[in-house]
Amino acid sequence: MKYAIVEISGRQFWVEKGKYYDLNRIPTELGNEITLNRVLLVNNEGEILIGKPYLKSVEVKGKILEHLRGRKTIVYKMRPKKKTRKKQGHRQDLTRVLIEEININ
Repeated sequence: MKYAIVEISGRQFWVEKGKYYDLNRIPTELGNEITLNRVLLVNNEGEILIGKPYLKSVEVKGKILEHLRGRKTIVYKMRPKKKTRKKQGHRQDLTRVLIEEININ
């Protein structure tokens, strides 16, 4: 099994070829190819490569499938005994990315 651990927008994702992932909004057009070069770890059929902090010889290529919005989360703040309440919702803008290949040079 070939997989990589990639850092994208401050978060780490375990990515595999042929699967799609919802990342924070990437401001590009639909169908564009993107290259993820902040690869922290690669497992290539049992051969593990670990970066310090990143692997320079590894690229993960993906394709942008769609832009969407995440599920609504409710933020509710209340101060007891003060009759103060604040209810607020939030929906994160996301980009769905299909991982096409993991290249090891």
